[in-house]
Parts: sequence; structure tokens; C-alpha cells
Amino acid sequence: MSSLQAAGILAGQVDFGYTRPVFERVAGPCLRRKGRKRVHYRERILYMKFIQTPVKGMQDFLPSDMQLRQHVLSTIRRTYAQFGFNEIETPMMEHIENLTGKNGGENEKLIFKVLKRGAELQRALGKIRAGGEAGTEANEDGTVLADSALRYDLTVPLSRYYSCHKNDLPTPFKALQIGNVFRADRPQKGRFRQFTQCDIDIIGDSSSMAEIELIAATSKALTRIFSEVNVHGFTVHINDRRILKAMAENAGFPADSCDEVFIILDKMDKIGRDGVKEELLKEGFDAAATDCYIGYFDELDKVLGQAGGKEQAALIKDFIAKTCGDKIGEDVGSSLSSIMEAAGRMIDSDITLKFDPTLVRGMGYYTGTIFEITIDNYSFSIAGGGRYDKMVGKFSGQDAPACGFSIGFERIYTILKDLNWKSTDEAEKKAYLVDLKSAAARVPEVFAKATAERGEGLTVTVEPLKKNAKFQIDTLEKAGYTTVTKVYADTEL
Repeated sequence: MSSLQAAGILAGQVDFGYTRPVFERVAGPCLRRKGRKRVHYRERILYMKFIQTPVKGMQDFLPSDMQLRQHVLSTIRRTYAQFGFNEIETPMMEHIENLTGKNGGENEKLIFKVLKRGAELQRALGKIRAGGEAGTEANEDGTVLADSALRYDLTVPLSRYYSCHKNDLPTPFKALQIGNVFRADRPQKGRFRQFTQCDIDIIGDSSSMAEIELIAATSKALTRIFSEVNVHGFTVHINDRRILKAMAENAGFPADSCDEVFIILDKMDKIGRDGVKEELLKEGFDAAATDCYIGYFDELDKVLGQAGGKEQAALIKDFIAKTCGDKIGEDVGSSLSSIMEAAGRMIDSDITLKFDPTLVRGMGYYTGTIFEITIDNYSFSIAGGGRYDKMVGKFSGQDAPACGFSIGFERIYTILKDLNWKSTDEAEKKAYLVDLKSAAARVPEVFAKATAERGEGLTVTVEPLKKNAKFQIDTLEKAGYTTVTKVYADTEL
């Protein structure tokens, strides 16, 4: 640190972000004034103290946490592999142009942008300064100074990946992708700024078979995960963006405003229908169109009632034909009907399939069927997805049918942790605690014993015996070690 930086810190003029200076008072020269000795003090920086806690919205995980997370991920990978999905990996950073193409809905406002570097950054700053107020406005969204950003989901990176490697991939391509994504969201229970997503996607299949397979695979994975804590009862909510769009246009909304309407409609589970109506009017939408649109949902509730299965599918087709049949083809209702009928035969009996006319999904890239899964007695979804047939074409110039389903891994992890999940499929775990005062010469023997037992499939740790042996043993037992052996000079192994 330079003297200027130190002076700036002492004067309170320099902010070094996440580090805080620790000062020491040092006696300076002694001065005499009218017979009295006066000591002047100066402060010097001892070191910069770093903050111990993670950045807001990020998490540290203890070994017990990682055990649970890895177990869930293992169940997800095993289940999806049985359905024929192949795991891939893409970078956490994407070109900023890819993430700001008005495909991510509200998430595009939550992007963590990465600054340009070196000479490129200086040139960008120069352009802003030279442009004055106009230059500042041009960089209002930060894209002038940034050339990349942290991904906010896995779908956009997958579309880029497929367009880049499609000649080396089978058709249809069934992809599994697990990785961290980032959103500058307001942190709350089960919602973080860095979190893990688990996605399965099928690219190259335009038939409803893709949706059926995705619903069946995701439902099976969730059933296996939650059965370990005796949690049952899921609902798969199904809708189609084409129905929403046709209903919106038929109500009187301009076609180019539908995405904005959907963003507001997506808040219905939080603010209710009256809240949606109020917000639509607040945004300046026509009152008659708003009343008509909200009325469709009220009418559909009455039509469906408690109907389910084949009866519900038939009623959906009738409603679509009456309210917006002139704007969409019969194939939309037929597709929903076939998805619900076929998927209903593949999922477990404690899972309910439900047509949900208010389901929107916030991403702007969805073009057809959309779905979410909720768990009984919880107020949030734990999985969601849909069809996005136009995304790949934005990279390759040629559209490819695509459909995906994403599991809300962090929410599932939080639920299992709150329910005190315990592993039931671990190998036996043993610990040897060596007293180095009396048994130092036996260390090679102990390691040899541990190596042999590891070869038999056991989990074995070898550690020096601490002074507080009781605390050491208690910690090991909490970590699942069932056998703890203290090794002294005369201990028989």
C-alpha cells in the first residue's frame, strides 16, 4: 500500500471495498511547551482486516451440508441418466449480448455484469466522457463498460452450446446440465444470488413426446428425493404461452405488448387477480381489455371446477375453441390433452396434473407449453420449464425445437435440511486417533490398516489424538463415524 493510499484511509477519503483498516497508536516526538511535556500521537496501519462472512446472497457450506447436496445431486443424475439424458457443461460467463436480448424477462434486470479490462475499458470510458450526458445515458444499462456477464440461467448457454456443436450431437439431443447461476436478486429463505440449477432439455423434437418425457423424468427425480423424508403430494401445473397470447390479443391487448402483460400476470400468485388488474391499469393498458382478460380466468375457473384427467383435457379444448380459437389452431388444445393424458400414466399416484391458466413463467423465450411443479403445503414452486423453439435460431440462424425442465435445487435442499434429512446409504465410517506421545512409531501401521479397510469399501480417517479427546470424538460421531479407536503404544488393531 502506498503512502497516499494510507493517508487517504486515515482521512476517510478512500474506500477499499471489503477490507477494513486496523490502526495502532504510535508515540511521536516529544515537544515542550512552557515547561510541560506534550506527546503527539500518530496512527499507522497494522494490516487490512478481511470480512469473514460470505458476500450477501452467497453461501458457505459445512461438510454436513455438502453431504446432503451431493446426495441430492447424485439422485438427480442417476434418475436423469435412466431417462437417457447426457450431462454437459458450459462456462459461468457468457457474452453480454447473449444475456441482454430481451429473452430473460425480469432476470435481465438482475445480471451481474463483468467490466471490460485494460485498454478496452479505457477506450469505453473515453467514449462515455467524450459523449457527456449522452454518453452517460448510453451506458445506463452498463453494457458500454461490460463485455460479458455471469449467466442468470442455463437455457441461454445451452442454446449457444447446441448451435456451436450441433454437428457433433445426436438428434434429438437430451441434455443434462448442473451448475451455478447468478442473479442480483433480494436474498431470502431459499433464494440466493448464487445458486445451483439442474436442467434437462430436449432439442430437436417438436412433438409433445418431449414434454411428456420431461414431466415424467422430473417427477420421478422429485419423488425419489422427497420420499427419503416422507414428503408426498406434488402438483404439475401446465399451460401454453400460445393460449395466454391468444387470450390477451382477443381481449384487446396489442400483440407487441404481450410480454409486458405476461410479466405482470406472473405475479398473480403473490398479488392476486385484483392486484394484477390494478398493475395493468397502472401501466396504462386499456381498461376494457384488462377487464376482459381477467374475466377469461374467472370464466375458466368456473368451467374447470374440480374436473381432472380426461374430463379436464376435453373442457380445456372447448374453452380454447370458444375464447380464442380463431387465433390459434386446434393443435394447441390437442397437444395439451395428449401431454396430460400420457404423462398422467407415467407419474406416481401422489402427483396431480393440473391445467393452470394463470401460469406464465417469467422468461421471455418460451413459445409454447410451460409447466411448474409445486409441493403441497409450500408457497413456492420447486421446478419449472417449457418450450422455447426460437432460442437456438438466434445463435445459428436456423430454429430448432427445444423444451426444458429445471429443478429448483436450492429450495429442495433448504426443505430437506429443515426436515433434518439423514443419510441412510453410507458405507461404514471408522476413525483412528493416534496418541503421538506414546504411539508415534505406530503411525505407519495405522495408515496401513486404514488403507486395507478403505480397499474393503469402508470410510476411514486417521488423525492425531487431541487433548480434548471427548470433543474430538463427539465431532466425529456427529459426522457419522460409528467406530472411533484411540491408538496408544499397546492398542491392538
